[in-house]
Amino acid sequence: MSTTLSKDYKERIVPALLKEFGYTTVMQVPKLKKIVINQGLGDATQDKKIIETSVNELTAITGQKAVPTLSRKDISNFKLRKKMPVGVMVTLRRDRMYEFLERLIRVALPRIRDFKGINAKLDGRGNYTLGITEQIIFPEINIDSVSKLNGMNITFVTSANTDEEGYALLKQFGLPFKNEK
Repeated sequence: MSTTLSKDYKERIVPALLKEFGYTTVMQVPKLKKIVINQGLGDATQDKKIIETSVNELTAITGQKAVPTLSRKDISNFKLRKKMPVGVMVTLRRDRMYEFLERLIRVALPRIRDFKGINAKLDGRGNYTLGITEQIIFPEINIDSVSKLNGMNITFVTSANTDEEGYALLKQFGLPFKNEK
């Protein structure tokens, strides 16, 4: 089952990047390896239901079971013990990754209030992290059942070696960057 974005990658994006960067083979063209969605939930130390709710919401958004992330050490100031759940994450690959990316670009991002595009700051190795402040921009979330607005980080991990290559790849996929570069 191939999605439209994965087909688009093979048919349109690979030739465009081959031409733009002058690669000698298609194996040099950067590709999207995975998308990692992460929610940090500091309030979960007081209320255990927050983790359960976030796991269900992230599972609904991505179509893949979310897992709680656990703390690595004790921090008494934050009332935190080792191995307590402090967040929720999902790693998407292959078809699920492309399906999520398509829904993010076509449905979720346009629903953000006063949306003018996303920042074009990559991490130096061709990867990009997008911060979202509210989970209710996704149509899978029922606004009436949301008790607390939680943000999330969506990290796009690419095989690009430089920021320029990663930026070009994500721009070709249709991420709406602000015109900063």
